[in-house]
Amino acid sequence: MVHVYNCHPFASQQIVPAEQEPGLVCCGGGVLFVESAGGCKIEAFQLEAEGCPLICRFATMGTVQIKGSEYTVLQTTPKMVWLYILSDWVVFILSLYSPEVRKEGLAGHLDQDDFFIFPKHQELLGDRAKDCGVKVSLEWTGMESETRGTLAITYVLYRCVRFAPDFFQGCSVEETRLHSLQFHPVFTSEGVEPTCVFCFFSLPNTGYVYSVRGGVEMVSVYQYPEKAQQAVLTDLFLHIITKNALQCFSVRCAAVAARAEDPYIDTTMKACPPITMEVCALRIQLFIGLKALCHDRHHIVLLTAADVETREDTERAHRDPIEMSHGWNLYVVNTVPPLQLYNEMVEYSKKYEETNPLSQSCLHLLSEAHLLLRAMLLDPRVGNPVEQQELQQAFQESCAHLGDCFSRFDKRDCHLALPYYKMSGLSVTEVISRNRCLSSSPCGYGKGFLFFLKHSIYEETMEELTEETANEVLDIFGVAEPSQLPHVIASPSMVRASPDSGLAHLERLESIGAPSVPLTLSKAALALRMGDLQLYRQHMDRHTEMLQVYGFIEEHKLLLHGRGHAVVPTPLARHLRDSQEGLLVAAMVALHENNKVKLDEADLFFQVRLCGNLSGPQGGPQLLVDFWEALLMASSQETVIQELLFRLTSVYIDRVTRRDSHGMKPLKTADDLINSCSHYGVPYPWVSILTPAHFSIIQDHQEDLQKLQSLLCGTTLDVSSILPLLEQLPDGDNAGLSVHLLCATKLDRHESAIERLLDRCPQAIIPYANHELQNNKMTLWWQKLFPELCERTRAAGGENTILLSALKETLVVVAMELNPLEFLDLLPDDGTAHFFLPHLLECSQRNLMT
Repeated sequence: MVHVYNCHPFASQQIVPAEQEPGLVCCGGGVLFVESAGGCKIEAFQLEAEGCPLICRFATMGTVQIKGSEYTVLQTTPKMVWLYILSDWVVFILSLYSPEVRKEGLAGHLDQDDFFIFPKHQELLGDRAKDCGVKVSLEWTGMESETRGTLAITYVLYRCVRFAPDFFQGCSVEETRLHSLQFHPVFTSEGVEPTCVFCFFSLPNTGYVYSVRGGVEMVSVYQYPEKAQQAVLTDLFLHIITKNALQCFSVRCAAVAARAEDPYIDTTMKACPPITMEVCALRIQLFIGLKALCHDRHHIVLLTAADVETREDTERAHRDPIEMSHGWNLYVVNTVPPLQLYNEMVEYSKKYEETNPLSQSCLHLLSEAHLLLRAMLLDPRVGNPVEQQELQQAFQESCAHLGDCFSRFDKRDCHLALPYYKMSGLSVTEVISRNRCLSSSPCGYGKGFLFFLKHSIYEETMEELTEETANEVLDIFGVAEPSQLPHVIASPSMVRASPDSGLAHLERLESIGAPSVPLTLSKAALALRMGDLQLYRQHMDRHTEMLQVYGFIEEHKLLLHGRGHAVVPTPLARHLRDSQEGLLVAAMVALHENNKVKLDEADLFFQVRLCGNLSGPQGGPQLLVDFWEALLMASSQETVIQELLFRLTSVYIDRVTRRDSHGMKPLKTADDLINSCSHYGVPYPWVSILTPAHFSIIQDHQEDLQKLQSLLCGTTLDVSSILPLLEQLPDGDNAGLSVHLLCATKLDRHESAIERLLDRCPQAIIPYANHELQNNKMTLWWQKLFPELCERTRAAGGENTILLSALKETLVVVAMELNPLEFLDLLPDDGTAHFFLPHLLECSQRNLMT
């Protein structure tokens, strides 16, 4: 279907002062070339100047002619040459590519025996077109050396549209004659490669537009009201001529190019009228005896000629040849500037709107006007800043008009109100004002407007509404979608809304349905804003903390607003910080695990926004550390786990090193974490000897030390990643020593750990050996520990009971693991064999028994 409107795309016309009747006409670059019908002469005229003055006149070596039914057009861009061939009802489009190719000397050859007539419509697109059975070859004319092997033929489209009379009764050859083949590129930026390429060809009553860049796809079909003789496709319009009329149709080139240019079109961010939207006829302008048509930018050139001379004209020519009219005219029709035509189309649409605001004709005409502006904005040749600004302003106005249309709709595409209003640059307050008149209509606010308002209210970047507008929004949703009220009230844009009004709306909502947790939390937040702590506590006590956590997952804006570096806590979050920090931490963990907040956003939330004004340790506020510990218990993401392990280790090391009390009791003790989090391991027995529970440091840091030791005793922490952190922790006391020894042990540096233990805490050496020197480390009992104990005991004169006891326990293990000869080889030759004799005898007896 073709919509018919009565717009005015044609502004004015002037007659070209050609001397002789034109045969062929063509134009480009602001110049009109006219070939004389009866002679070898070409005239050139300036299209842009008033009166189309003659530029020059020159003779040709021969006439320009169309041979038979074969019509060939050669078109070039800086690096691309297209050869179009129209022959015997079949369209061939050859894409010839060569960086150095020139117009001269290129020709195409078609073998006439390769054409067929099919009993039905036949269409082959893209790669399939080369299987049509028609062979195309190039005739070389001495340019082989210049092409350098880069010349290629690409089959784009094969379409058979002629039928034998038996299969298509009542349709003559004339009615199926193919004409006006055109290969039309659309550029959206300065460059050689076009963004889109379109193929247009026409029958007398039907025209076809295909997109052929990145695949072949039909875009539009044109049904002409009368027989067309010639047509030309431009970025903005399709112009056709019949015997006595110039007709202008809309095109979809801008819709295709916009989608090729911008991936965000057809999302909630941006929109564009669909490619499949029906075309329209904008204008029919009468001319008598139209013969030819060509186009250049904002000019249409028409050749008219009378078919036959009247008897009176013939007689007058015999009486006075000077007075005889030549019977033909060459016109230049100037098209209206697109911005002016856009304004006319908008005014035209108001007639439909007055009759029926939901009219599809109104929407269709506004969409046509919108595509007109898009085509101009995409055109890189529109470089004038003032013109660009005017087009951009009109474009935003057009988006607002389309947003208004879709905002009233209750149909499937009503959601398009959202992207069109976004592109309009209007604020939410301005959109509400434009739709306020709908509130008094029988149907109330349209679904499109409600869709826009709901999504805008939920966005973090929306402007903060005034109290009056925010209250109006509450009233809108209170009537149209009351179930959305808890989410609307939680929006950062609604902070100025009256809490009394919000609470009243929520009370009405609760009275007509079961109370939800987000609804209760919203009522508590409003009570807090009102300063009514008793009412606040009454609502908070209605649900368990676990259910409240789920409620915050469903509506996270009750706790925080914004994203990224703009994240800020709500008054409810600040109150929970001081009264229910456990609930706040649990809720933030749940939000992270449900992708409502990122780790760095949570860090900013706690460290800067929520606790930035509170004194705390340099390692970070305790509430942030509580969050990290709770998140480590809940997370299953390996990257998050490793990041948290590093952060917590850093905090623990910093606190153990500084020993300055942070003053806040942690939510989880070391024992809590060990019992509930697999990343915290039970401290090794030998660690407890180094730092017993009554260790003489501040209790807060006793907890931090135990948490650090537990992480090092667990199986998850990669010790090598925290080695740089150990540089700030001295090992002068047992607290620091225990951490250094744990790291050395994790890195299989057992020999150095044995030496340091014997130096600093020998009473822990046997528990250390029993725990660490097992399996493949067993040989260290006799290769490292036994020689060290022997040497240190001898140096102490046998007076050190701790060393002596450790040596005896080591001997028991060695005697059990070695045979008598191996054991004998270990004994020192300093005359102390009697000390080792009982263990040697035990070793021998065990060996005999086995």
